[in-house]
Amino acid sequence: MGYTKLRVPEQQYDTFSLEGAALTFLRNRCEGLRFSPEKEAEEARTGTLLGTGLKKGEVPYNQQMDTERLCLENALRRFLRSGRKEDAFDVYFCYLEMFVGDYQKTRRMIELLSEFEANGSGLLMKHRDHYSHSVYVFALGLAIYQSSPVFRGAYQEFYHLADGQPAACHFLRFWGLTSLFHDIGYPFELPFEQVASYFEVEGEDRKERPFVAYQGLEPFVKIPRQVVKQLAALCGEVYETTDELFAALLARRFGKKYTLSQAQMLRVLREKPTQPNRFNHFMDHAYFSAAVIFKKLFCELECPLEQEHLDALTGILTHNSLYKFSIACYKDRDNTPLTVSDHPLAYMLMLCDELQCWDRTAYGRNSRKELHPMDCRFTFEGDAIEAVYLYDEREKGKIEAFEKAYGAWKPLKPADENSEEYRLWKKRRPGLKAYAGMYTDSEKDVCGFQQDIERIVDLSAIRLTVKAETVENKRRRGYLSDSSFLGLYHFAVVLNERWNSGEWKQACAEGREEQYLMDGKNTERFSRNFQTLSLEYQLSNINQAKAFAGYMQELDCFYTDRPVDFELVEKFSGDDLQKIGPMEHRRWLQEHYDMGWTYGEPDRAQREQVRQHKDMIPGWTGETVPEELARQNYDRLDRAEQDKDTEPMECMLAMLRMFDGLRIYRLK
Repeated sequence: MGYTKLRVPEQQYDTFSLEGAALTFLRNRCEGLRFSPEKEAEEARTGTLLGTGLKKGEVPYNQQMDTERLCLENALRRFLRSGRKEDAFDVYFCYLEMFVGDYQKTRRMIELLSEFEANGSGLLMKHRDHYSHSVYVFALGLAIYQSSPVFRGAYQEFYHLADGQPAACHFLRFWGLTSLFHDIGYPFELPFEQVASYFEVEGEDRKERPFVAYQGLEPFVKIPRQVVKQLAALCGEVYETTDELFAALLARRFGKKYTLSQAQMLRVLREKPTQPNRFNHFMDHAYFSAAVIFKKLFCELECPLEQEHLDALTGILTHNSLYKFSIACYKDRDNTPLTVSDHPLAYMLMLCDELQCWDRTAYGRNSRKELHPMDCRFTFEGDAIEAVYLYDEREKGKIEAFEKAYGAWKPLKPADENSEEYRLWKKRRPGLKAYAGMYTDSEKDVCGFQQDIERIVDLSAIRLTVKAETVENKRRRGYLSDSSFLGLYHFAVVLNERWNSGEWKQACAEGREEQYLMDGKNTERFSRNFQTLSLEYQLSNINQAKAFAGYMQELDCFYTDRPVDFELVEKFSGDDLQKIGPMEHRRWLQEHYDMGWTYGEPDRAQREQVRQHKDMIPGWTGETVPEELARQNYDRLDRAEQDKDTEPMECMLAMLRMFDGLRIYRLK
């Protein structure tokens, strides 16, 4: 099981944990992902390799496919251990390169979300991260598929798939699309919420305040003629707009169960963005997420359209308020929750989206003051999920005050649940955001957080238990350096170019770095060259750029776009580079060991196939490269090889000024 075309380190994951279950899914269930027997036969017939290593034609095609799957596994493991947005970026990047084909053409779609959240969300009263959140949701879905026979069986039956590898690979492809991009439309909701926050008054309904609505959406929802034809061939009907398409799909999936007609759904979809006052004065980002994905993938990039893509889109469309209030009316007493067999992708997204409420950066002014779980300890065992949400024990004061208030409030409950007194009593329930929803004063009670989830999705077969605990805060430390991570792709493109010509070195020697980087012809060439690399080497450049903030911390330096009263760093000293070199070499070693490389001195033509490199540590086998051993290995390298570890960091000085408008300062 695992990687049949690679020799990779064995991994013994705790399959009951979130990390272990998700990564075991990628390693063991997805064997042979994207393999091509046809290309393998062509390679055998012609003697020509069709896979890409550092260059095209260096490895067998199926070896490249295994390498890319290992890239995704390692990227997800890094993210689950760090929770950093920079590591979430890698997961998006891997998915797009593997299943869409070109990050360059889709990058703006995902970067827009993070940029809006980082720069605009501080104006809101309530808002938390949706970028890293989506990668956690992705991981949760993989873990549930891995552990739950009920879900696997329902998914396979729904899509008429045989058990095993084909079904798992199918799920990875379409669950990735559903989960990673379900909040991509949030930039449409943010302006609406910003205006609402500007006029917000304590205790006043939103209907008393101005609100934003979207007009002129006709070009946005109109489907191009060639895509109309594709849809007609796929669905048997002609749809001129995404509203018409989505209304028909929703009626087909949910109409019988929830007695909804296509005409009703079409009216709701047309009014969602244009008349938010009819939907309790809230804008539904899910509507825009589905429309944006459809427009980008199938209208602009002209990706082949399959029925499962439409299911992913309706899953995205229904994950927020549309399903809860316009389809199922989930708060009604006679509400019928969604089952897996109704729509597996929608079911999984609703479940995971509700469960993922930990480790989310709070941007809104009130959100930053509320109490949210910093982590969650999951146990996946068969069709049972236990989620223990972990709160910082330093917040004990807030928690004890809440519990005292709750203890005083609960005995006042009126007997008549239909009375006005009961309504007022419920309204006065003490609150502490997420903790209040997860709190019960009895082991027998099911918390409100879990009750809400059970009203949305049917959990009679997949059993959920929710608990809350306080623990010591052992969160990873951050870095003083602060920047939009959106420059990572630019940085990686330029870092790679250093290997392709001597022009960069010459520009550095003459002090023309920024002029060289501003030349449009150069940047176009850089991008073309970067796209010829395999996913492994693209990620290597990206990870090299990400490491820079950590190196600055070790040098008592930081970068920022704010004017600060510290010493400006224009150039690294020899001492600085002597510190950076071994750290970068250790990062390079760890990256290569994680990807299955070992020490060896093969011919250059064979290096990519056998995955051996002379700069690895001779004779060492292990998991985590020790700092001292990495230093000793660095010292044995000749100067030219050592320079490969320090030159990229000098390159970063110019790129930070270019792409992010940042400067580097020294603390001491």
